[in-house]
Amino acid sequence: MSGYYFRILEGALLTVGVSLAALGVAIVLGLLGSAAKLSGRRPLVWTATVYTTVIRGVPELVLMLLVFYGGAIGLNHLTAALGFSGRIRIDPFTAGVLTIGFIYGAYMTETFRGAIMAIPKGQMEAAWAFGMGPVRTFFRITLPQMVRYALPGFTNNWLVLIKSTALVSLIGLHEMTYRAKQASAATREPFVFFLFAAALFLIYTSISLWALRWLNNRYSLGNKKVSL
Repeated sequence: MSGYYFRILEGALLTVGVSLAALGVAIVLGLLGSAAKLSGRRPLVWTATVYTTVIRGVPELVLMLLVFYGGAIGLNHLTAALGFSGRIRIDPFTAGVLTIGFIYGAYMTETFRGAIMAIPKGQMEAAWAFGMGPVRTFFRITLPQMVRYALPGFTNNWLVLIKSTALVSLIGLHEMTYRAKQASAATREPFVFFLFAAALFLIYTSISLWALRWLNNRYSLGNKKVSL
């Protein structure tokens, strides 16, 4: 039995890797999406609005299967049309990271947009008046204040994102949910192994909550604290 637990722990490391990689994708897409929505340019606003509306309205499992199966087919048709004979295969790790990151990028878009809108616009205008460019204004003025407003929503998105990594087991990635399923099938003890996997998820979310609460308190010094 101990061998099965060790294999689930190995899968738990892969779960962390998928979660962190997907979070990086989601943050990048969230920043780009919020910038597009706040740009005031109709094509960018329309594109970002369609992105957030569609992604939040389609089940995560459906998107996962579309990317894993449909993405490879679409890429192969495209490369064939361009004259390339080789076949492209999307591995489960890449499909899982891109899909989860793409999904939660839509939620991060709204989180970051709300956080930026909470900052008084006069601060950015003052920075521009002092000769700061848009990029420098974002990193020196907007970002430090945005973090405080975004943290509560960011925390919720991150906790749900971690739990969503269980979906990648359906496309063959050997993370801890997949390993727990294998162990339960081999031993006919599903309760024991799935309970172990659930405990690991609870540990991850508890550590995340502690770290994000500490970060929230640090960014809220001198301000009214926002409870996570």
